[in-house]
Amino acid sequence: MNNLLKLQTCSYIKWAFTNFTQNPRFYGRKPHIIIQSTDLTKENKNVIEAQDALIEYLHSTRNLQYSDAENISRNSPTFVKKLVKSVENKDVKQSLRRLFRYHPVNEFEPFFESVGMNFSEYSSLLPRDMMYLADDQRLLSNYHVLCEYGISPKKIGKICLEAREAFRFDDGILLSQLKSLQARGFTQSWVAKLVISSPNVLVNDGFLKVLQSLTNLGIVHSWFEENVLEEDSYNWNKILETLCLIKGFGFSKADLKELLCKNPNVLLEKSGDATVSLLVFLIKFGVSNDDILSGFKQLRQIKIQTLQSNIKNCCHFLVKIEMDDDDIANIIRTHWHVLGSCTLKTVKSLLNGLKTGKKRLRDILKENPFELKNWVVWKKVTPLPKTRNKFSPEKIRFLSNLGFVENSDKMTKALNAFRGSGAELQERFDCLVNAGLTRDDVAEMVQHAPHVINQTKEVLETKIDFLVNGLGYDVSSLVKYPAFLGSSIQKIKLRFAMFNWLMDRGKVNSNLALSTVLATSDKMFVRVYVERDPEGLIVWDNFKKQFFPDEKVI
Repeated sequence: MNNLLKLQTCSYIKWAFTNFTQNPRFYGRKPHIIIQSTDLTKENKNVIEAQDALIEYLHSTRNLQYSDAENISRNSPTFVKKLVKSVENKDVKQSLRRLFRYHPVNEFEPFFESVGMNFSEYSSLLPRDMMYLADDQRLLSNYHVLCEYGISPKKIGKICLEAREAFRFDDGILLSQLKSLQARGFTQSWVAKLVISSPNVLVNDGFLKVLQSLTNLGIVHSWFEENVLEEDSYNWNKILETLCLIKGFGFSKADLKELLCKNPNVLLEKSGDATVSLLVFLIKFGVSNDDILSGFKQLRQIKIQTLQSNIKNCCHFLVKIEMDDDDIANIIRTHWHVLGSCTLKTVKSLLNGLKTGKKRLRDILKENPFELKNWVVWKKVTPLPKTRNKFSPEKIRFLSNLGFVENSDKMTKALNAFRGSGAELQERFDCLVNAGLTRDDVAEMVQHAPHVINQTKEVLETKIDFLVNGLGYDVSSLVKYPAFLGSSIQKIKLRFAMFNWLMDRGKVNSNLALSTVLATSDKMFVRVYVERDPEGLIVWDNFKKQFFPDEKVI
């Protein structure tokens, strides 16, 4: 009887509070405001009466603890509104008392809603053979353990969804798990935060393995306390996999510790998935392990997804200023961290601000990709100075060493023909010399076919290796036909595959010059060589499909 009186008193106090504090103009002059307040008051009054009736039922009839009954009733608005709609009588509380007497409710529905789940999330959790919470003592017992440990009931729904097994633990096991985490050197409040963000720590040892691995690196507990956020979610098994992947790049313990302390997002953002995606992208572009480590070291507290988005937008920027694919790939390989740290202006905005054209932008970036940092959205740009000599001293010096006369027409023509910085051109030149050619031969090749050193060192090495080891030619054959290095590796393989087939059938001679095989157009090649054999066109088409599966041969 005392409990009933207490409930009635509370409901009328709340009703009065609702009317006279939430509706300060209850006594206002405008009639329509009074009507709105009255309607709102009636609806609130019905909800409060329904909540009180449900509390009374769960506590007095079903013998749940009063705190549980109150929490369930006050935090299951959808279920309570459904109760209000189920009775038509003006006395909602009395009507619900009669309803509960003859039609008991499924107590799991308001319970699951009160811990923060909606129907689509908890529908699969509703037991088929039970409708009373008291019949599932394991669920209630483990629920009480979490509440008493300091976890808000509204946050427990996430734990139900992601660590369902924890609610099937026998008495004492869940509390033991929580205390075990606390014994690792963490505070109770932080363990509660960890469980809310990562319910899986209760049912697997992924977190403990990550903790052990980072402890071995010299990373202290404060790293977790400062960087693990309650509002985020973490899958520690995925984080462990990401950590193992990063270790596989050959980082030293000191380097890895420095990386994770400077940018915890490397491990924690999307449980490491963002970093894995970024690493896959960088590896595809041929970024070396050293450049990956160096780049990460230069990036501080930046979100990995922001970094990826910046790289993508910078690539689009480079495409829009019509930079060659090889040059774009080279900038990504060597300066990916610069691209990742820059949120660039649009091409149109930058061209207008700098008062220049796309070609000059390309030349500037090929010489110094760090210039991108001056073109970010929050920096004001000023028009570039007009200059007669738009080429770097290093590039001019390189061409002078090849025999070009400074300020001559030939020098100007060569400066426009060669792509890359002076250092890059010198590296490619040295690559050809190291392959076995003399400096004079390479200088002559470059003067007659500048495009041969417009390719990266890696591409040149690949083509020379195929020439010598794949086709059996001497490297000196490049002196007579340097254009070989300008042909795509697919075209080279296609032409020689066809020639070898024709040679086996006695249609062409062996030991042909490179120019004989590659210099003609496809149309001329087919007419002069392929059609020598009746089956030639069929074999040619098959080879094209093999070496150019997605494009036409040019």
